[in-house]
Amino acid sequence: MLAWSDLPERRLAEGGPLAALLARLVPAGARVLLVGPHDPALVARLAHAAVTCLLRSHPDGVVLADRGARVVVGGPAGLPADEQWDMVVAAAGLDAVESVEGDRLGWDGVLARLVAAVAPGGTLLLRVDNPLGVHRLVAASPWYADRSDRAWSVGGVLDAGRPANQAQARARLAGAGLRPGAGFAAYPDPDAPTVLVDADELDRRTTSGLFDAMLHGACAGDREATVLQDPARLAVDALHAGLGSTLAPSWLLLAHRPATGTAADPGGRTDLPVALVQTGPPGVGVVEVHAGAGGWRWWASGGTPRSEAAPFASREVAHRDVAALHGPVPEGRLLRTLLLDACLRRDLHTLRHLLRGYATWLGTQAEADGRLAGATALAGTDNVVVDGDEFAVLDPSWRATAPLELDVALARSLWRFAAVLLTGGYAHPWTSTLDVAGLTVVLGGVAGRDLSRATVAAAVEAEAAITAALRGLDAEGRVRLADELRAVSPTDPPAGPHSYQQLREAWLRQREEMTRLSALLKWTEELLTSRERALRRADATINLLSGSLSYRVGRLAITPARLAKRGARAAKRRATAALNQRRPEQEQQ
Repeated sequence: MLAWSDLPERRLAEGGPLAALLARLVPAGARVLLVGPHDPALVARLAHAAVTCLLRSHPDGVVLADRGARVVVGGPAGLPADEQWDMVVAAAGLDAVESVEGDRLGWDGVLARLVAAVAPGGTLLLRVDNPLGVHRLVAASPWYADRSDRAWSVGGVLDAGRPANQAQARARLAGAGLRPGAGFAAYPDPDAPTVLVDADELDRRTTSGLFDAMLHGACAGDREATVLQDPARLAVDALHAGLGSTLAPSWLLLAHRPATGTAADPGGRTDLPVALVQTGPPGVGVVEVHAGAGGWRWWASGGTPRSEAAPFASREVAHRDVAALHGPVPEGRLLRTLLLDACLRRDLHTLRHLLRGYATWLGTQAEADGRLAGATALAGTDNVVVDGDEFAVLDPSWRATAPLELDVALARSLWRFAAVLLTGGYAHPWTSTLDVAGLTVVLGGVAGRDLSRATVAAAVEAEAAITAALRGLDAEGRVRLADELRAVSPTDPPAGPHSYQQLREAWLRQREEMTRLSALLKWTEELLTSRERALRRADATINLLSGSLSYRVGRLAITPARLAKRGARAAKRRATAALNQRRPEQEQQ
């Protein structure tokens, strides 16, 4: 195809989690076949291997050939029949492999050709898209209405020619002669996943605070998207329901071809990570989570040291230090999830227990001067896990450069939660007339701390500075962000993708507020009208009385008394002045 390109428009730094996974799967000197359009950064990450790229687009072949890869253009028919590879990677799926200029093999036909290209003892990494993934459930436009040039092959549950879930895909792999192995759920975009999570662990660990934070962060990242409902909320709800992998946008499945003449290979790798997540800002790289004898542990791959990535980081109030990601991953549930659950159930006892425990834990982490430094200064409800009565920072790489006062740090965390609670439309046990700052003060009281609105205002300013530093905003962006945060109100939609569902809820809240203000205005107008009528009646009465005979007689009787009173006051002033004049003369004598 001479005038067509399949290379993905959205590309991740250093290839993202997929590149980090392949770096572990592909040994040095291995022969690797990249099937279909992949991010050119993958070729750079696989420089230690002999890479061949199979494409259907001539312009894409030119791009990857310039990266130093061997390129075969022409689809599956272009593969040499006598050549096999140690690793075949079809992480872009099988739809963009066949050329429209040749005979169509279909999904099973392409899979059979790729299986034949896997050498004995080799591995196939295959991407399978989910027709009922979170990305499709929240899409504003239905998948079957896509008429773009890229939608030549639209996959859905109606197409029996391709697998529609993990079980069907594994059955196809087994039927083709491979032994299915590990599988990863990919979020939030099948073409550019920023999170890869072991599918079995995702379904097993439904209360994991780590998975909760990962899925929420991945699905809430696109602030310009327009969706039907919040994908982050749906992904987290799917996790808690044990459907985290079932509703994943796509899956990356590993399948192994047993070596000839050897015992059956289990087809898996015990050293594969539990999860891989693309972190920000750019340059930090991919963070991995590995299972060990003592539980899960952090492992940071790639990235740039803070001194190189942010030479002026000391001037900022916060920074990301990926070197801090080491040691065990704390167990427990995410504090934000527990607080939301207690608010929805109107469970004041649980709210009081959680918030007071959280405030007490922050107090124990404070320095002698009552300030919080490092990771605990930024330990908000979305980055703290709770295990029983124990609190811990989930991701310690987010760090404050300058210490924060304890009340300001607590108010910042509670303000963020209050903003989520009100703008998200969550039910809660407090009055609906509270604004975000007022609810923050109430939450502070529940936590046992007396927070004033001045403290909350300082916390909002700190939030603006911290968020601007972590996003890498310039001075103009920081000012704009600070104005947006100060203007957050309960009638606003939540931050993140533009969700029709949440926009409707925000419209309903605005309508309720307008109704309340209209009723207040009407009451005020009625009160002013009644007061004006009373004043008119009083004025009429006064005018009526001022013209009567008794009023005139009264004035004639009162006028001489007033004149006498004024004369007495004048005489008293004159006598006082004379006395004051004589006193100095007597003193001189």
